[in-house]
Amino acid sequence: MNVFLTGANGYIGGSVAVRLMADGHRIRGLVRSPQAAGAVRAIAIEPVTGTLADTALLAREAQRADAVVNAADSDDRAAVEAMLAALAGSGKPFIHTSGSSVVADDARGAASVAVFDDSIHDAGSDWTPTADKKARADLDRAILAGASQGVRAVVICPPLIYGHGLGPERDSRQLPTLVAQARASGIARHAGPGRNVWSNVHIEDLVDLYALALAKAAPGTFLFAENGEAAFRDLTAAIARALRLGPAQDWPIDEAVAAWGRGRTLYAQASNSRIRATHARALGWTPRHGSILAWIERNVAPSP
Repeated sequence: MNVFLTGANGYIGGSVAVRLMADGHRIRGLVRSPQAAGAVRAIAIEPVTGTLADTALLAREAQRADAVVNAADSDDRAAVEAMLAALAGSGKPFIHTSGSSVVADDARGAASVAVFDDSIHDAGSDWTPTADKKARADLDRAILAGASQGVRAVVICPPLIYGHGLGPERDSRQLPTLVAQARASGIARHAGPGRNVWSNVHIEDLVDLYALALAKAAPGTFLFAENGEAAFRDLTAAIARALRLGPAQDWPIDEAVAAWGRGRTLYAQASNSRIRATHARALGWTPRHGSILAWIERNVAPSP
């Protein structure tokens, strides 16, 4: 297939592109700058220079492609609507990247027993997102509704992603934020008491799911992607061991917010996001990587 992919030089997008090219697909990738164009061209992606604000460009590329993968922004409704409108009636795949903070709570480091599977968007579900995540949930629903407009619309919703990227960008967001804080301060910290739990997935397993979804997911499919979970205090304890630091410590929420910002702290670092990938496994997805804590201790090295 000829695939148009947004976010081609990003952590997820670049990794998805490399995985799809391994299956023989050809990738035209949206990038913002000449530097990013050079980076993706070096790994055999044909660059398309522009931004998500270029809705006419997005529509043209979507119509030209055999399939579209949106990996640039989970919340840009105008860009998504432009591509879906261009694909209407075509039967072509449109795979959108959401994020499991859509089910996150405002726990401020406390634990939660709530666990969500991928039926949250099924008819009759009583799930309600927080006010901060309503727009993302609404966009996911609108994309899934694209199935009624002749688009093979699929939403993939990953949690905390770990592992080194396969494309130009090596690192993800949540885990490297904790590592960078520990390196800079000499103390591994988690926001609040750190008892909050996130599901996680290795980047190589995640991109396998994109390839599988492109090949066989039905229109209107919502797919969580997870293979394990961990409390943030366990993540920081593993980071402390890997960096040869003292014991990990609680970090008052207001101090974490001052360092990382409100949204990043409350929904990426101090919330719970526990999910189960029931639809993905039913589709035939078989993740191979199972321990984020072991990965940290093998791959996070002390500063020289």
